[in-house]
Amino acid sequence: MPNYRRNFVPGGTYFFTVVTYRRRRILLDKTARTILGSVMRECKGQWTFKTEAIVLLPDHLHTIWTLPPQDLDYSRRWAWIKKEFTKRWLQAGGLVAEVSESWQQRRQRGVWQKRFWEHTIVDEEDFERHADYIHFNPVKHRLATNPRDWPHSSFHKWVKQGAYSLNWGANVAIGDMQATTGER
Repeated sequence: MPNYRRNFVPGGTYFFTVVTYRRRRILLDKTARTILGSVMRECKGQWTFKTEAIVLLPDHLHTIWTLPPQDLDYSRRWAWIKKEFTKRWLQAGGLVAEVSESWQQRRQRGVWQKRFWEHTIVDEEDFERHADYIHFNPVKHRLATNPRDWPHSSFHKWVKQGAYSLNWGANVAIGDMQATTGER
């Protein structure tokens, strides 16, 4: 079994990717979006963090969080978000994928992949590169032709703040953006 190692930096800024189980395309369902938004806001109420950027896609999300000083427990937050989302999704009649017998024995459901991917943001350039990746992701996945056309993103907030022009990313080839961000 792989040895997963997480980097924990008190007050750190992190890029996350969280994926649905078997990449089921449930996250753009209106009920799923509503539940996820509520659960994330409630989590912030219990364990403060700042959402710097976010994009919601059909089967995964990317986000950048900054934790408060001396706080490094992002794993608790993600565990709670995934657990609460799953509970409420099932209560709302949301479907789950079939899971293995071992998952059933551990009372795990077919809503989220077990783990999430995390990267510690190391400097301003790294932050900008990952924010660009988040906001360009709907274009990368051919869900939109321009970041401004994707409603489930913090892109519009960033435009209002002056970080991007409304046409940012409109004429960028997908391969060029991947080369810029270093992501594949």
